[in-house]
Amino acid sequence: MYLYKKIITIIVGSILLSIGVNFFLVPFKLLDGGMIGLGLIIKYITGMQPGLVIIILSSPIFLLAWVYRRDYFFSSLHGMLFSSFTIDYLSPLHYSFIANFHLPSVISSIIGGIIIGLGIGLMLRYGTSTGGTDLLAQLLSNLVKINVGIIILIMDAFIILMGGIIISPKTLLLSTITILFAGLFTSLCTIKLKGQKNAIY
Repeated sequence: MYLYKKIITIIVGSILLSIGVNFFLVPFKLLDGGMIGLGLIIKYITGMQPGLVIIILSSPIFLLAWVYRRDYFFSSLHGMLFSSFTIDYLSPLHYSFIANFHLPSVISSIIGGIIIGLGIGLMLRYGTSTGGTDLLAQLLSNLVKINVGIIILIMDAFIILMGGIIISPKTLLLSTITILFAGLFTSLCTIKLKGQKNAIY
């Protein structure tokens, strides 16, 4: 039953991530943090598919997980591969979404952050993630005993700052809003997980 729930969580979480990225961030050249943010930066500059970039950039971190926490490696590999595939697969659909829904950029950044945060939080809830900096944050969280959502938020800030410098100040401002909401909803999901663990064990 747990394995079944984990598979469903990876699918649902990846779809949420893809919706948040493609429908709410890409139309305004906004960024998420972590590997997704780096993938979007490279997409905006070169036109490469962000999912492919995520896989390439995540490889060194997965190598680190293989050496130090092999359980994290196996639990996150599927989430990273499936979410990267889903982001690239659903990418063409954002054109029709833009044509039918005209959202202000601020609202789009907020909604995108919420949806992405829910997607990441759901996967963390069942011991998986999209890999990349999410996986690195899980490793660090066990070492420093800080909520994984807070660690992700700190990492994301560096990515957003870099993206704002490369792309535009507007990207920096709106993407900051995105990661704040994404970090908040990720933290809410993981805090609930800890409460559940205490109740069960």
